[in-house]
Amino acid sequence: MAKAAASSPSVLARYFPILEWGRSYNGDALSSDLVAAVIVTIMLIPQSLAYALLAGLPPVVGLYASILPLVAYAVFGTSRTLAVGPVAVVSLMTASAVGAVAAQGSAEYLEAAITLAALSGVMLFVLGVLRMGFLANLLSHPVISGFITASGVLIATSQLRHVLGVPAGGDTWPEMIGSIIAGLDQLNPWTLAIGVPAVLFLFWVRKGLKPLLVRIGMRARVADLVAKAGPVVAVAVSIVAVASLGLAARGVNITGEIPSGLPPFAMPGADLSLIEQLWVPALLISIIGFVESVSVAQTLAAKRRQRIAPDQELIGLGAANMASAFSGGYPVTGGFARSVVNFDAGAQTPAAGAFTAVGIALASLFLTPLLFNLPIATLAATIIVAVLSLVDLKTPRRLWTYSRADFAAHVATIAITLLAGVEMGVIAGVLVGLLLFLWRASRPHAAIVGRVPGTEHFRNIKRHNVFTEEHVLSIRIDEALTFLNARWLEEYVLEQVSERPKVRHVILMASAVNEIDASGLESLEAINHRLADAGIKLHLSEVKGPVMDRLQRTHFLEELSGKVYLSQARAFSEAVRDGEEGLAEPADAARGMI
Repeated sequence: MAKAAASSPSVLARYFPILEWGRSYNGDALSSDLVAAVIVTIMLIPQSLAYALLAGLPPVVGLYASILPLVAYAVFGTSRTLAVGPVAVVSLMTASAVGAVAAQGSAEYLEAAITLAALSGVMLFVLGVLRMGFLANLLSHPVISGFITASGVLIATSQLRHVLGVPAGGDTWPEMIGSIIAGLDQLNPWTLAIGVPAVLFLFWVRKGLKPLLVRIGMRARVADLVAKAGPVVAVAVSIVAVASLGLAARGVNITGEIPSGLPPFAMPGADLSLIEQLWVPALLISIIGFVESVSVAQTLAAKRRQRIAPDQELIGLGAANMASAFSGGYPVTGGFARSVVNFDAGAQTPAAGAFTAVGIALASLFLTPLLFNLPIATLAATIIVAVLSLVDLKTPRRLWTYSRADFAAHVATIAITLLAGVEMGVIAGVLVGLLLFLWRASRPHAAIVGRVPGTEHFRNIKRHNVFTEEHVLSIRIDEALTFLNARWLEEYVLEQVSERPKVRHVILMASAVNEIDASGLESLEAINHRLADAGIKLHLSEVKGPVMDRLQRTHFLEELSGKVYLSQARAFSEAVRDGEEGLAEPADAARGMI
């Protein structure tokens, strides 16, 4: 009974991490979290408005998606510094998914976005309960990098119409470019006069303000945080300009009236046809959001020697998305920029996120009337500057040098995302990654090895000056033997033997073989029989214990024409001494397990 009582808090803490860090919460952590929350709140207000615009939703929805989701993650999340909320890539994916089922600006569009958040939340939560955090491995880094780069280009291009003040649209890059060019004859000079300076100012703030502040004596950390608040200055100046010059009457699009108040209670749509149309996009958003979030969380946790639990992160993000849905928001995940700001500002616990939610709630209550004259061009400029930092032009060159296959996956993901849209880009990225894995697994690395003179080490004959014997062929296998590569190995061994007519002993060095499945076993049996028919003995060396355990449950070892050796050096020496007469040592003495 005592044992059960002692274990229950740890079980609760696994599903409610707040119980773990909450026990040690103190005044120092409180002050650090409050400071971080103030800084992130200042940054998050214009970001939330801008990303809601990107998703095709009213700006206030961005604020709604930045309140309760942060509180939910603070209860269920394991990262101490991850900042959850609307992000650029997920906003773009939301616009793509919801735009396919409802007209932008309609009540059905908002209902579909809320339903998308609910579906994503349920999926993430269920995956977390089933402990399927390994799903993050479905997308390789080249694929993720390619998708994010292409998404950054798509997002920046989609916002150019707001900076130029032209009517445009499109889901793919060619469509967007063509639409913008076609609408240039309707360019609004007043919108351009706001949008272009805003973009240039925000670029300068990102790169040039911090060095300037450091030169005039400000501490580097403080200067960095001030620079990150640059969008707030752009928002304030552009609001004053629009209001004082009456630019709204001259065709400059503004946000208009933003409802004041706390997020309303909302219900996701229960229409089965709507759910049927949205479940695939919801799954893609869940996977992309989870991968992005976990990558950021792990990077920041490593800097403080902390750890996160990917399975619990699924639950935390699932809870955040469900909270967003029931408070009138849309899908959310952990954002890179705001998480870094949260980290640099000194956040110690997820409570900083909850305090940020309070700040956003206060802004929703009292500051929204001040945003009436906020030009859409300024929000678009904020998005453009933020997402262009996602475009990575160095990775393709690095991948070309290191791995042509990964380069192909990276470029294919970029091309498909740009030409066919974000959903096809994600699907193609997963498929390309899986195909590359299958291709590599079907062609494992194997090498003919010889003994390094004066040692018991065996190395590739193509790379080292080693000793070999013409009637002994030693092959090192560097992959697990599975159905994907079993036939390849069979053909490889027999091909090498056919090129060496004097071979009488073949030794398969299995030190790197972690598994042999049923297909691999059948190929080994086929190799053994084919070699035996040619008067050649097959031997195994350095077989790992778990692999040997499975082999001993079969008839393969009894039918093996040769022996199983503990070391490659012993197998090679015996084969060299024995020559064409075979090995003299009794079978039982030769067999061994590692």
